[in-house]
Amino acid sequence: MEFGLFLATIDLDAARESARIAEELGFHLLVFPDHFVHQQPGGSYDPHAIAHDPIVLAAAAAQATRSIRIGHLVLCNLFRHPAVTAQALMSLDHLSGGRLVAGLGAGWTEIEFRMTGIGFPDIATRLRMLDESLTCIRSLWTQECTTFEGEFYRMKDAILWPKPLQQPHPRFLIGGGGRGALRLMAKHADVANIAVNTGKPATITLKGMSEVTDAVFRDRANFVRAEAARLGRDPSTITISNAVFSVMLADSPTAAEASAREIGKMLGIPAHEAPRSALFLIGTPAQCIEELNRRANEWGVGQFIFMGGALETTRRLANEVLRHVGG
Repeated sequence: MEFGLFLATIDLDAARESARIAEELGFHLLVFPDHFVHQQPGGSYDPHAIAHDPIVLAAAAAQATRSIRIGHLVLCNLFRHPAVTAQALMSLDHLSGGRLVAGLGAGWTEIEFRMTGIGFPDIATRLRMLDESLTCIRSLWTQECTTFEGEFYRMKDAILWPKPLQQPHPRFLIGGGGRGALRLMAKHADVANIAVNTGKPATITLKGMSEVTDAVFRDRANFVRAEAARLGRDPSTITISNAVFSVMLADSPTAAEASAREIGKMLGIPAHEAPRSALFLIGTPAQCIEELNRRANEWGVGQFIFMGGALETTRRLANEVLRHVGG
């Protein structure tokens, strides 16, 4: 079982310090987002929220640590040409001593594209672009020369040297929730991070969050595995990843029930379903241990990534919950 920590809206010094703490607490992976603005459910955002370059953040974290893996959840394919992405991530793999996890996605926050003027095609086109980009990156990392003629990208005898330290290449983590993204996970991913379906809506909505139920997550994970088998891949080689949006550790069952009612009201779902939502972890430490083990057993989850919050909550999560999961 792997445990990751997601860090957003932090400066470079905080990235270094948080990385050191995450490593000390036993987390296996540290990931950063790739945004110009950090949109909240409903579409709002703080225009002054910190948004450093994700490659630089990962580099700072890598230099401050020795063993924790470093990556992104996830880099937006539309922000960079695949050759640029391949080179930047190869360099991170070298800087980290072979600890890179290559997280990529199709892009979803429409407001960022309106702000910057970067092209924002429909989700079907974005997914085809990501498919080609992943093919190009894999080839640049593993082949002496890459020639590719696609719908969106074209390369002729393209060189990337040196190759990544990890052989045959760093693991690909792909994030998303729609059927098209799940198909790309089955085709390309080593780690399938199943999340809210933001592709077609191009934003996070409470409705979309409410749909990531116990049954829906299980269905999406099963779909990835079935599609991988159809493509001739061994489904067991794909790690199913669950990104937990919020951790609410309670000191008593009564307090846990109150938190569940609060989340249920926000999402418009019954309170008893809130602790089983893939986006939340709600309960006492004992209840949280039971729930994470249930997800591992019933959904086949091999990786949990938790959104970084208050340091005390992160410490409690690591010491009181995660140490007792998956053993």
